[in-house]
Order: sequence, then C-alpha cells, then structure tokens
Amino acid sequence: MNAAFLHPLIMLASAIIGLITGNLLDCGWTTDLIQPFLMIMLFVVFMCVSIRDIGRSFTNKRFTIIAILINFVWTPIFAIILGLFFDNIDIRIGLLMLLITPCTDWYLVFTATAKGNVPLSSALLPLNLILQIVLMPVYLILFFNTQIDLDIPQLLWSMVFVLIIPIIASVVVKFISTKAETVKKIESKITDNGDNLQLFFLCLAIMVMFASQADELMNNLDLFVMLIIPLLIFFVVNYSISTTVSKIQKYDYKDTTSLVFTTMARNSPLSLAIAVAAFPDATLLLLVLVIAPLIELPVLSITAGYRLKKIETGA
Repeated sequence: MNAAFLHPLIMLASAIIGLITGNLLDCGWTTDLIQPFLMIMLFVVFMCVSIRDIGRSFTNKRFTIIAILINFVWTPIFAIILGLFFDNIDIRIGLLMLLITPCTDWYLVFTATAKGNVPLSSALLPLNLILQIVLMPVYLILFFNTQIDLDIPQLLWSMVFVLIIPIIASVVVKFISTKAETVKKIESKITDNGDNLQLFFLCLAIMVMFASQADELMNNLDLFVMLIIPLLIFFVVNYSISTTVSKIQKYDYKDTTSLVFTTMARNSPLSLAIAVAAFPDATLLLLVLVIAPLIELPVLSITAGYRLKKIETGA
C-alpha cells in the first residue's frame, strides 16, 4: 500500500492503541515520554535536511516567493480567522501553531504520489523549516500576547531547548560521519529510512499522549468533530488559491501540484514538539495538534487522487 494511504492508518491505530491502553491501565507517567520521542523524531528530520541546500530554493525564485507569501503571510491571517470558530483560547493557539508550519516531510510523499515536481518541492524544505522555527514565536506574540499571559522568555527557551538538542546532535553526527566510516554507515541508514523513522517516533509520541491523556480525550471527543470544518475550509481555500495562482503564472501540472501540497500540508509534529515544551499543561492545545493529522492525511490522500484524475482526464 502507498505510504500516502498507509501513514494515516498507522497514526490512527497508534491513537486507538494509546486510548485503549490509557483506559485499561494507569499511564499518567507516560507523559514524560512524549517530549523525548518527539525530539528523537526531530533529530531524524534534521539528519535528513541539509541547510546547505537552502540556495536550491531560489533556483525558481518566483515559485519560492509565491509559496512563502501563501505559507507565511496569508496562512497566519487565515489561521486567526478560522480560530474564531472556537471560544477556547488554547484551541485557537493550537490551530495557529498547526497552520503556520508548512510540512517538511510527508508533503513530498503526496507530491510524488500525485506526480508533482518533487525536486522543486524538496528545494523548499530547508527554507520552510527555518522560516517556521523563526516565525512561530513572532506569530504567537503578535496574535496572542494581549489575550493570554504569555511567558515570552519561557516560550523562547522551550523552543530553543526542544530544537537545539536535535539540531546539535544531527550536526555532530554529520561531522563525525566525515571522519568515521562506521558513523557514516549509521548516518546513511538514518537518512535512507528517514520517513519511516519519523513516522515511528511520531506514532510512539501519539500513543503515549493518548494513553496519558485518555480521560481528557474521552471528555473531549467532540473536539475531533469541531476541528473538521475549519480544517476542511483551510484545505479547500489553500488548494483554490494555489491552483488559481498557478493558472495566472502558467505553471504546468507538476509545478501546480508541488505548490498545492507545499501550501496544504502542515508540520504538526514540529508544532507538537514545541507545544509540549512551551504549553505542557494546555491539554486542548496539544490535542488539536495530535488530532489534526488524523484529518489532514486522509484529505491529502484524497487530494493526491484528485490530482491524478486530472492527468487522466486531461483537465
């Protein structure tokens, strides 16, 4: 089965296993495992990304600028508007953290599945990763500092802590791999299996979070339903914007498909890792970031199928 269709099922199964385990056993202690699993996942992400490749994103400057404008100018504003669906401030912050982070992993799977321009999409990855890390605290302070008692130093420190350890670890491993053949082989195994390793540790984090928060989840099952409408609106609107801009720019099918998934797919694992460190007691905020991929990945799978049909029909 294609990874684009298999990943959502694996994540859903992880959530169900965690929920069942949490209802049968006392799993409150597993909360302490969430952050380590997510940091290991981020280590794999950084191992698979070469910051040196950031220059590649400017080989097609117009495409890069359009993607940046949609992801980092339009989408934050749109996220705040969609947040008006909810009265709870934690849910609104979670939605913002989700939507302002373009995906840095599985969007390539969907782009490839839909026969898009994978090299063009890959070239954007390092730039997208850097911009979302830098801009997330800016957006949180800009939009929510007056609405909640936001501890800005703690927020920044939490982000630095949860990101800097995986970054340093990846840099050290990459450096040592240039000197030691054994480490080079380990690096190759990590990068060759990057997608599977990221999924594995993300699913472990989801499992232990659902297990540790089982009671809270059972009391907030309606949150899944509540998130469906605003997220579907986001996906439909961003798809429409991407395809409309592509027509104006006269992009071919492959480039249009790349823009579609670059602007639709979100980086919930990174957002979740930061949220666990910065807002550990905001259960609803964390639930938004855990539940969202269960909605997002099936939508992206459907979108990939829809894009493929456009090739078949010549539309």
